[in-house]
Amino acid sequence: MDPNPNSFPILSYVMARIPSLGPRPSPLNSEIDIERPPTQYPKTLSDPSSSSVQVLIEEEMPHLTRPGVLASMTRAVSDVAQTRSVLNTLGPRPDHEVVDNARARLADVEANLSKQLGEIVLSPRPSDVDRLQWRAHLSERENELRRSSEKEKQVYKAIVQLDEMHDAYEKLLKEAEERLEKIYKSAEATEGEYSPKYEYIPATEEPNEEVIGILQAGSGEGLERVDLSSRRLRFLPEAFGRMRSLVVLDVSSNQLEVIPDSIAGLENLEELNASSNLLGSLPDSIGLLQKLKILNVSGNKLGALPDSVCHCRSLVELDVSFNDLNYLPTNIGYELVNLQKLSIQLNKIRSLPSSVCEMKSLRCLDAHFNELHGIPFAVGRLTNLESLNLSSNFSDLKELPDTIGDLTNLRELDLSNNQIHALPDTFGRLDNLTRLNLDQNPLAIPPVEVVNEGVEAVKVFMAKRWLEILAEEERKSMLEMQEHAQTGWLTRSTSWLKASVSNVSEYLASPRGSPRDPCLDQQL
Repeated sequence: MDPNPNSFPILSYVMARIPSLGPRPSPLNSEIDIERPPTQYPKTLSDPSSSSVQVLIEEEMPHLTRPGVLASMTRAVSDVAQTRSVLNTLGPRPDHEVVDNARARLADVEANLSKQLGEIVLSPRPSDVDRLQWRAHLSERENELRRSSEKEKQVYKAIVQLDEMHDAYEKLLKEAEERLEKIYKSAEATEGEYSPKYEYIPATEEPNEEVIGILQAGSGEGLERVDLSSRRLRFLPEAFGRMRSLVVLDVSSNQLEVIPDSIAGLENLEELNASSNLLGSLPDSIGLLQKLKILNVSGNKLGALPDSVCHCRSLVELDVSFNDLNYLPTNIGYELVNLQKLSIQLNKIRSLPSSVCEMKSLRCLDAHFNELHGIPFAVGRLTNLESLNLSSNFSDLKELPDTIGDLTNLRELDLSNNQIHALPDTFGRLDNLTRLNLDQNPLAIPPVEVVNEGVEAVKVFMAKRWLEILAEEERKSMLEMQEHAQTGWLTRSTSWLKASVSNVSEYLASPRGSPRDPCLDQQL
């Protein structure tokens, strides 16, 4: 729950010095739930609050060591400290898919309650029951249904509320960092100094002549490509939505904070590059770009993708790397069936939605530098996948599902910098694998000496291990069958013997007057 020192350097520094909060836990024993993954300092297994990092920020921002400045900052972040304490008690943020399911269940419970209440209203009154008594009965029945419904919703509400609290905490961190920046700048002003860390390059407030010229040229038909990269633009005019012939739009490396809703008017747009901006969100109208094939919004401040992005069913490449994403839309895999390349690296994603396994066209998946705890069990359905990068999820990623052996077209696999102790037993079935990186993992299976020999040695080792496992299972199966056969023969023999003895006993016990078989008497 502690602020990440790379995303919130001043806030992290100040909160580490609030005595009431006690010593900060090491990331070896706790998780950073909602902050951006490291960008300025490399993410390692060492403590990010170590003295070396503290010295760096003190050298860069020397006024932080002034007691008066630190005291002002401490008072300014009291709300963050209180909220953090509450969230530490309540627990980590639930996965987005869990939250979505909770919202769906709440809707189902409400719908079911409405249906039952409607049935109560329409239920006929028995002729032998007084009108007032019947109304009292209906009222009691209604209250009972509402209580039952509310009890059922409690668990789902708790999940949704916990997610909303974490979301509010994330906004609180950003606001607190901004407050601290202002306090520091005020302290600098009193000294007549200015730190280049927060130097701001003014963006273009009004459309420049080039933009106006492009809009005028695009008002007609025929303009298909527009490149406005690196123009320090802060906004796009709504008029861009009227350039219906546009096929490629590049607005990368600017200072855009929003993309106008009118972008939905670019009905022929196939490629949109809005990377390296200041986008905090994407418009819902982006889902109306039915011909969009390439979408690059990497290097922004996106906290989430709109669910409507799933409606861009022509997408072949989607790059949302280097943002603040905690999750992907739940249904992304069911909708983007033509997607071939998905880049989600350098985010804070803790789990992939199970629908990702339905992206049958996917060839490249890059999810390194996240907080993944694992990958969906059905990952083996991605039979066209050729490149998979799960590196640098560090202490979060500890194992892989056995179904990874079904990725028969996989050629490149990077699992470095994780906590994987053993490769799946099915690993030897990856016949086409030619590049494998297992560095910085506490591997026991296969042994280190095998890993050092290269990918082919690993594949041979795991294939032999798999055959040995199959042989052992077959041997156990044969033994069980033999034991079952022997047990069955003995049971049948015993049953036959019991039946025979019973028949003989009945024959001998029969009355003398009844008909007897001379032959049987002689044999007995």
